[in-house]
Amino acid sequence: MKTSTLRLAITTLWLALAGQAAAAEVPFTQAQYTEAVAAGKPVVVYLHADWCPTCRAQQPIVDRLSKDAHFKDVTIFVADFDKETALEKSLGVSQQSTFVVFRQGHEVTRSTGQTSEAAIRAVLEQAL
Repeated sequence: MKTSTLRLAITTLWLALAGQAAAAEVPFTQAQYTEAVAAGKPVVVYLHADWCPTCRAQQPIVDRLSKDAHFKDVTIFVADFDKETALEKSLGVSQQSTFVVFRQGHEVTRSTGQTSEAAIRAVLEQAL
């Protein structure tokens, strides 16, 4: 009984620590996005569409990189390309599979259609 309790405690601690060492990949909301950019936090807006083959290739890479401790301070807002038309207009984005990167409250780079992990990592690096 004590062994299973200890395993549960260790697993819970590990999961808690793992959650602290990862970027936040969150669904886009205008309020959270505006607040994060205004506060000068490292932010990436990822505009994707479920039907997009390029986006489907990017998603596992984004998921993997968001778990990398190096990007723990980055918030990745995942925005639905088909629904967030006001966001697209305000950012001047015309294609899905686009990353828009902000550092210290200002856009620093953007990328569309990248599907290699190295290229996507380089884009996310610009937020730091």
